[in-house]
Amino acid sequence: MNNIQSKILFAFCFIASVYSYAWGLTGHRIIAEIAENHLSGKARREIKKLLGHEKMAYWANWPDFIKSDTTGVYKETSAWHYVNIDPSKDFPSFEKNLNAQAGSNLYSQIKTLSAQIKNPATAEKDKKIALIFLIHMMGDLSQPMHTGRSEDLGGNKIQLTYFGEKTNLHSLWDGKLVDSQKYSYTEYANLLDIKTKNEVSQIQSGTLENWLFDSHQIANKIYAQTPADSKLSYDYQYKFNAIMERQLLYGGLRLAKLLNDIL
Repeated sequence: MNNIQSKILFAFCFIASVYSYAWGLTGHRIIAEIAENHLSGKARREIKKLLGHEKMAYWANWPDFIKSDTTGVYKETSAWHYVNIDPSKDFPSFEKNLNAQAGSNLYSQIKTLSAQIKNPATAEKDKKIALIFLIHMMGDLSQPMHTGRSEDLGGNKIQLTYFGEKTNLHSLWDGKLVDSQKYSYTEYANLLDIKTKNEVSQIQSGTLENWLFDSHQIANKIYAQTPADSKLSYDYQYKFNAIMERQLLYGGLRLAKLLNDIL
């Protein structure tokens, strides 16, 4: 984290990354926009101190953009975007597998970044970087294939076609399903963010581990219904669009809950 802040001003030079982005540009911005709509007054003030007048959506994709940096400064952050788990049918087995993961991953880093932001001894510049990563990684958490299986790299090795275009299961869920709806991120956020106060409270309940298990269960369903070499089009949209939209909404609401708790 010590060297990351020194690169923040030029990181946008690397937007044309060769990596696939979790949720794509639109998806991460949708999640950040929804989250910003549900911040507490205190959390909103603290975030403004760190980000200034820029919206959370402005920074939502920065942790993906820096994957294109060739200096190696950000190399360690690549593993922060996912946690690959063997199929787990129940929460106890999932939690056991989750805690057995070695090295940095999506789960461990969300906890680490949250603690850094919450710690009053953390320098403001480091809090800003931690916040930007947290905004992005809570979006990654809600993308089911980021809690997928190590054997196929979260669906990256599962080849298929979508409306005749060659792709893979991970890329399909990263952006193609979202982008096929042709909404801007603000339009989509407004369309999805319509739950009542009680419904929002229910979605935000539970722990970080519960939220990861929620995504993992959906990943298992996606695997079961999307075999390799599938030829997908409107039928797949019909089957999974509601789930995709649920995950975008849940990602935003749960990001807001986490930020409200730590700020």
